[in-house]
Order: sequence, then structure tokens, then C-alpha cells
Amino acid sequence: MITRSLFRRAARGVTLVELMIAMLLGILVAGGIITIFLSTSNSNRVQTQLARMQEDGRFAIGRLNDDLAMAGGTYCNNTGGIATTSASNVALDGLRTPKIFAKNFLDLPALYENTTKWATTSGKNTYPAAPTAPYAMPSFMYMRGYNCTGTSDCTPIPVAFLGGSLDTAGTAVGNRVIGTDVLTVRYLNSSRGWRLGGTSVAVGDTTGGTLKEIDLTPAAGEPPVSDFKGTMALVADCSTSQVFAVTVSGNTITPDPGNNFSPPLNLQPQSAPRVYDFVHDMQNVTYYVQVVTDDGTPAGVKTGALMRRVNGDTVSVPDQELIRGVERLTFRYGVEDTSGGVRFLTADQVDSRNDGAITCPPTVSNTNLTTTDPGCLWRAVKSIEVSLLLSSQATMANLTTPETAFLYTPDTATGTPSPVYPTEASTAKLAIQPSAQGFPDQRLRRQLTSLVMLRNYNP
Repeated sequence: MITRSLFRRAARGVTLVELMIAMLLGILVAGGIITIFLSTSNSNRVQTQLARMQEDGRFAIGRLNDDLAMAGGTYCNNTGGIATTSASNVALDGLRTPKIFAKNFLDLPALYENTTKWATTSGKNTYPAAPTAPYAMPSFMYMRGYNCTGTSDCTPIPVAFLGGSLDTAGTAVGNRVIGTDVLTVRYLNSSRGWRLGGTSVAVGDTTGGTLKEIDLTPAAGEPPVSDFKGTMALVADCSTSQVFAVTVSGNTITPDPGNNFSPPLNLQPQSAPRVYDFVHDMQNVTYYVQVVTDDGTPAGVKTGALMRRVNGDTVSVPDQELIRGVERLTFRYGVEDTSGGVRFLTADQVDSRNDGAITCPPTVSNTNLTTTDPGCLWRAVKSIEVSLLLSSQATMANLTTPETAFLYTPDTATGTPSPVYPTEASTAKLAIQPSAQGFPDQRLRRQLTSLVMLRNYNP
């Protein structure tokens, strides 16, 4: 009997209390493991998004720097030469700009994305009547910025050239993102063109002073003759640049007398001239930000895409999407005034010479350009400050309030910039809330800024 009692006592299982204690301990251990996993997973998502934003931002800033640094570039003759003494007794380089021989230059397919016409009023500028003789290409045709701080039209001129829903700042797919600037710059593609004086020859008239025709015979490494498809040519050396209307027959380019004010000059081979197809070799580059979604439908998750357009929307190459996750894009222009001082202005301030308070730098003599002509301060831009506000494309609901804080210095009116939250109500600290742009608050946001020096301002 004693043996049977001991056996029953030894074979007995755990009690209910013991089972509940074991289950509680297991739940505590499992809860700790899950907590650590979720924390690690969230940290990994944050780090992944930050790394992606950094890489995307580095690529976008690099692409912007390449284009903006070339702004206003032609062939070896942008600025420089003999400095001109300004009204403040400061010697400043004068602008060298192409001489336009072509009639109706702004009406021909030569300058894409041009928003300024002769004898019109744009912003606070009234432009002169169309010239009736050869003239120097005005400064505002090289670069045109648009200050777009809200839902209203950009200043100084609406961006009606983008086309379709992009002309409107809004939250719908295809709209231009609210609070993002637009900028168009122009420069000559230095990899193009044909050298004159070697296999290709410029033929002068009987006096040799004006150009009769250009016979193209491409040398090694030069584009084929068939690449000259436009109706406008640019011939330039290191001291002269001229744009004129042409006709093309085979490998012969001939100035078009009916569409030119007068015959262009015949540049001498000793000055190393080159000829370009102005319509296609002049790069017209526009940057803007468009509302897109992750699946391409209106119901998808919205974000902003930085877009790059080259030579308008009528060419076969579509606008290039550089990166996604862009919520703000701001340009500030560093201009040099007649005293040699540099200040940073918005696009509308540049266009109006800060309401006429700034006198433009001098130009080369014997041109139609002055220190106060409409839009002249665009030629005084020596640097451009680019600011991007990037956001994580993924919405993360478990982000804490401090993790959503970010800095965007262009919105800081006065004082030292400080981080703000997406719900910041003061427009002096945050001009536009992400929710007003159609973007969720629960995203990581970081600012990237670059100061680009315009290499073509001084040779």
C-alpha cells in the first residue's frame, strides 16, 4: 500500500496554479521578444527611409548642380573681357551675349518655355516693342525663375507653359505640388556643333565681311550633317556670338535673307568659330515638382516627384522623373548689383530689381541692354541656392512627434531656424503644412541645400 501511494504521488501533473504561472512567464518573455522585434523593425524602417532619402537627395542635388552651373553658357564668350566701371566706381565684367539677326526670334521654335513677349507687361516689367534691327539677346531669355509659394499663380509670371494640370498648383495627381518653385535655365550643349575652318568651311560674300553660306563636312567625332534639323543657327567664337535664321540644303547652311534683319558676320577661322543648330543644341532645362502616386492612380499614396524637362513638351523625349518624395523646392538667387555686393532674392524680386531698388551691372558697350532694362537683373545672378524638402515615401503611423520634426530654412522669416512639426500653424515657421499639399503628417522629412556657383558668369 505504501508503494502504490508513492507511485501515485510521483505520477501527479502540474497544478492549475503552476500552469497559469508558467503561461504568465511565457507571455512576459514573448511580449519582451515582440517588443524588441517591433522596436528593431521600426528602427530599421526609419534608417532605411533615411538612407534612401539621403541617396535620392544626393542624386537630385547633383543633377541640379550640373544644370544650374551651366546656366547662360554659350561657346567661350559669356562674360569677361575689359571690365566696365559702374556708377559706384567698381570695375565689373560686362555681359557678352549673342547678337540676334533673326526676325521674330521669340515667335520661332528657338526658345522653349519662354514666357516673355515683346511689348507685353509681365509682373512689374513692361517690355519694349519688337526690335527692327539686330539686337543683343536680353538677359531674361537666359534664365527665368518663378516664385510659387502657395496655391495662387507663381510670380512674377504664371507658369502656363507647363501644360495641362501642371499649370495649376494643387493636390490632385498631375498637379504641380503646392509651394514648389519652377526654374528654366538655358545653355549650349558643348558636346555638339561643328568646327569651322577645318573640314567645314564658312564662305563669305565678295567682300568677305558677311556670311554667304556654311559647307558642313563633319570631322571625326562631330555629329553627322543630318543632325542639323533646325531653322536657326548659332555661330560663335571666343569674342562674338550671333544667331540667325537659315535654310538647309544637303550639307549647305545658308542665311535666310527674308527672316534676318541683315546678313550675319563671317567669323575668321583664326578665332576658332563653331556653328550649332540653335533650336536643338541650346538646352532649355526646366525643373518643377509634380504630384504622383505609388500606383499611378488617384487612390494611391501621394508624394511629390522632382521633374526635369528639356526643350519643352513637344519633343519625343518625355519629362524625366528624377526622384520621388519631394515636398518643397525653393530657389534663391544670389545677384551682384552695380556696387559689387551680392544679395539673395526670390524670382519676383530679381525680375523687378527689388522694386527698382537695385541697379544692374554694366553690359558691354554698343548694345540695346542697359543697367535698368526690364529683367536685366537676371544677368547679375552669380549663384543659386537650392533647397529641397524630402520626405519618406512610406507613411509610418508609429512615428513619435519628435521624429516627425524637420527643418526648412527658406520658411524662416527671422531669427535662428528651428525644427518644426508638420502641424505647425505659424506661416513664419512653416509656410505650407504637408496636409495642405495632400501629404500625410506621419513621414520623415529632411532638408537638403546646395549653393551652386554659375561658372559661366566669369570665364
